[in-house]
Amino acid sequence: MERGEISDGEWAVIGPLLPSERGRGCRPAHDNRRFFNGINYVLRTGIPWRDLPERYGNWNSIFRRFRRWCVQGVFDEILETLVELGITDDWKDQMVDSTTVRGHSQAAGAKGGPARRDLVVRAAALRARSTHGAIGPGGPWPSS
Repeated sequence: MERGEISDGEWAVIGPLLPSERGRGCRPAHDNRRFFNGINYVLRTGIPWRDLPERYGNWNSIFRRFRRWCVQGVFDEILETLVELGITDDWKDQMVDSTTVRGHSQAAGAKGGPARRDLVVRAAALRARSTHGAIGPGGPWPSS
């Protein structure tokens, strides 16, 4: 077992949750573990699918199975099962990783340039023009 691959105990829980690939004209379901490890490798390392090590199999086959499982909701079902079994706490903790979330330059204190100011001024003018006729000259609230 390579570093980062699923252990026998983890596979005992996750393996039965994966759909059988029988009848699809593709590899039998006993390959699901290798495919699952390949998917995890790509998601964990962030490499392109084409750079997936050959020990996991054909990258395109793994990618297609990953897409199919996404559409079928397989990963959502696995996550819900892990939460129900108490293996992981809150599924929301698994969704956002700060290494992939980028802050906007203004969040770091940068000033908006002339292009940004022009865009804001034009948007405000368009908003005023489009809402003035719909709301009326007195604004959205009746005068008292």
